[in-house]
Order: sequence, then structure tokens, then C-alpha cells
Amino acid sequence: MALYTDEARENGQQKQRPVLHESKRVDYGALLRLGRELLQALGEDPDREGLRDTPRRWADSWREFIEYEPGVTDTCFSSVSTDQMVCVSGLRVYSMCEHHLMPFWCDVAIGYIAGDQVLGLSKFARIAHQFAHQLQLQERLGEQIADEVSRITGTPDVAVVLKGEHLCMVSRGIRTPGIMTSSVMRGVFRAESETRLEFLRLIGS
Repeated sequence: MALYTDEARENGQQKQRPVLHESKRVDYGALLRLGRELLQALGEDPDREGLRDTPRRWADSWREFIEYEPGVTDTCFSSVSTDQMVCVSGLRVYSMCEHHLMPFWCDVAIGYIAGDQVLGLSKFARIAHQFAHQLQLQERLGEQIADEVSRITGTPDVAVVLKGEHLCMVSRGIRTPGIMTSSVMRGVFRAESETRLEFLRLIGS
């Protein structure tokens, strides 16, 4: 795994690029009205004790989800050595299925072949959360994470594996627990089976 040092930061080897993420904004007033109408549509009295603040809490949760700010996602450092595989795994993110508006969560693993620059460790989680905080599909989430890691690091050699559990399957319909695994393999991870297998071994997949 490629490393970066405090000395590299002190010597000015840290680089930042403009963040492309643009936060969305919700219509909070409309959410408050919809929350009240939803309770009424469900046959509930939105003015009864226990439900009076539910529209506000519901609107707050959507605003927090959609207007999430990941912070700086593109801090890089000069690599101690090149051509090493960098892997980060065990990143759990929560998102919302766009088909049913129900939650799902994924454990994310990301790998890439380092060149002259390595991505700051915390940025992997920030990138994953950035794209999870929207109406989403697991397959698209993996593609977006791979795109962003490639854009920031400048390498075409990126791999992403997601293992997710979806409440739209667990709590409705078939009502059966199950883990969905999806992957994005690019560059040498797709072209070379040995590199792909090394990555999968490192992340315990």
C-alpha cells in the first residue's frame, strides 16, 4: 500500500484540486406540507400527540440527507513510490433507493494503482458518502465513486466493490434478507486477472 508522510505535507507536496460536487437544496416548506399530507393519506391525524412534530422531523431528515456536505474530497500527497496498489475497505455508507424511496446501505472497498499522487485516506470515505447522499442505485454509486477517484488521482486503474443490503427487498415484497454485490473494474483491474485477484484478496472478498 502506498504511503504518504508528514514531511511530504510540510514540504508543500500536498495538492488540492477544485471540488466538483454541487450540493442540492430541498424545498423545505414543500416537505413540511408533504409530511402532513402523507400522514393524512395513511389515515392518521397529524395533530394527535406523537405525530405533531413528525412532518418537521421527516422534512429535517430529507434535508440532512440531500444537503449533505462531504467537505474537501480531493486532497492528494506525493507518493513515496509508484505502481503500488492502494486499497481501502470497510467503508459503510447509507443511501436511498430511487425505485422505492427506501434505505439501503453498502460496505465499500476501493482500490487504485498509485502514480505520483496518493489520495488522502479520509477522502475515500468522503467520496463514497458524497455520492450516497442522493436517490441512488448501487450500481451507479460504484460507477460514480470510481469516476471520482480516477479524476482526482489521475489514474485509469480503479476498482470498487460494494456489498449492500436493501430494505426494499428486506421489508417489502419478498421480505428476505440478502446481500447484493456489485463491482467496477477499470484499467489493469479489468485487463489483468492477477491484479484483480490481488485486490479481491486484499479486501477479503
